[in-house]
Formats: sequence, C-alpha cells, structure tokens
Amino acid sequence: QVQLVESGGGLVQAGGSLRLSCAASGRAYNNFYVGWFRQAPGKEREFVAAINWRGNAVYYADSVKARFTIFRENAKNTVLLQMSSLEPGDTAVYYCAADVDGRSFKSNQYEYDYWGQGTQVTVSL
Repeated sequence: QVQLVESGGGLVQAGGSLRLSCAASGRAYNNFYVGWFRQAPGKEREFVAAINWRGNAVYYADSVKARFTIFRENAKNTVLLQMSSLEPGDTAVYYCAADVDGRSFKSNQYEYDYWGQGTQVTVSL
C-alpha cells in the first residue's frame, strides 16, 4: 500500500503561482512513477505531469508545458508541482497518483494504482 497526501492548493489570481506537494508513504517500490492529474467541474480527469522515482524523466501535458515544473525532494519522499503563469482554465481539483508498475510512463489515469484525496486550485481573473 502507498499513501499519498496532497497539499498546497488555494486561490490565486491569474498570472500567479502555486506549489503543490504530494507526500508519499507506505510500501517502497524500486521503480514507480508519480503523476499529477486534475479534474475541473463537468470535465474528465486529465493528465498534467509525471516523474519517475529517480527524478530523471519528466513528462507534461501540452497545456502546461513551460508553465508547470514537476520535481522530487528525495529526502522527504515528496513530489512537487510548481505552477506558474496560472490561468482560469487551470482551475480544478489536483490529484497525485502513483503507478507502481513503473516500467514506463503512462498518462492514462486508469493505469495508476494509488491516489491522494485531491487539493483544490482556483485561479481568478
């Protein structure tokens, strides 16, 4: 079992920044990916970014590339999502998830095994 806890969401004006944190605990796996997904009201959950556990491979959705950065804090077993130049379209509940298969990157939410509870990000005009 892996437990994931997100934090760092909130209300921010367009153009501002937020940093989300995903703290992982529980069973250790040798190779796995951590992904960030988001779900806006009335929309399906969508992939945002992912990183492998060694931190040397990162992936982004086109909509956030160059604005968001995903990275690890190894000592804290934490994956962070730095979000800059936020837009109202980024408003959503953000979830982190773990894919413990870990052999390759996946953007399909159904291939992730463990999920956090989500954190709300609201971007106002």
